[in-house]
Amino acid sequence: MSKLLIPIDFSEFSENAVRYAAQVAADAGQEIDLVHVFSSHSNSYLNAQGDTPLTDPNVPEAEENMKKAVESLQKEFPSVTFNPIFRNGNLYDEIKEVTNATPYDAVVMGTKGASGLEAVFIGSNTYDTILNTTTPVLAVPVDCTSYKHDTVGLLCNFKEAELTALQQALPLFKTNYRLVLIHVNTNDRPIKDIDAQFKEWINRIESEIGISDISYIIKPQTLFMRQKESVAQAITSVLLDEQVEILILTKSKKSVFRQLTESNVIKKMAFDIKIPTFFARVLK
Repeated sequence: MSKLLIPIDFSEFSENAVRYAAQVAADAGQEIDLVHVFSSHSNSYLNAQGDTPLTDPNVPEAEENMKKAVESLQKEFPSVTFNPIFRNGNLYDEIKEVTNATPYDAVVMGTKGASGLEAVFIGSNTYDTILNTTTPVLAVPVDCTSYKHDTVGLLCNFKEAELTALQQALPLFKTNYRLVLIHVNTNDRPIKDIDAQFKEWINRIESEIGISDISYIIKPQTLFMRQKESVAQAITSVLLDEQVEILILTKSKKSVFRQLTESNVIKKMAFDIKIPTFFARVLK
């Protein structure tokens, strides 16, 4: 049985991510593991479960909140099975341990605030999970409450990692969507050369992944106030123009994701994406 893993702290952000993921699971036929990590004390949950437990009000409160959450979710999404998990320690370390022990299609995490992906990187646990986990991560902004995947975007530099990312996204999104391949022409290559490369690339996606509704955008870096826009700004404008509902990113060393993080684009808030984003796992 395929599964999604969702960290839950009963905040607005995590509850929204859970409900978004439940819609994905109901559509794709997955179970959901809800993991709550006790981090205020290094041994709070373990102590509470021992023969002579130490009293920690956080433990029974979290257990009651989890029970209520599962009951509510089960009524709202009767076709989805929700499994509560309690862990003790650092959120990122516990997610890593859980995902190493159990294969998950993705870890689903909520982002804070309306600033989309920029907000993801404010939280170090989420950043570490996205950057280092061997399980794909689906980041869901708090204002994205309805699961829509009619149009999915993929940042395209014609790298093998991009095909792997689409393969990893199959358990969640299947193939029944319009795929928009987005290429930013940073080197001002001749358009006819890129068109020819796209023709070959689309044939590979159709034959290897099974997606048939594919279009592509070649985006030049336009000038604004005599300065060339960043790659992130160029991508954002395409996402808005094409009404992309989910973005897929690769994390290989040569991927756009690495270029964005290494160039500090996120912290400059230039990459202000407000749509769910699927980060494929680390590729060598």
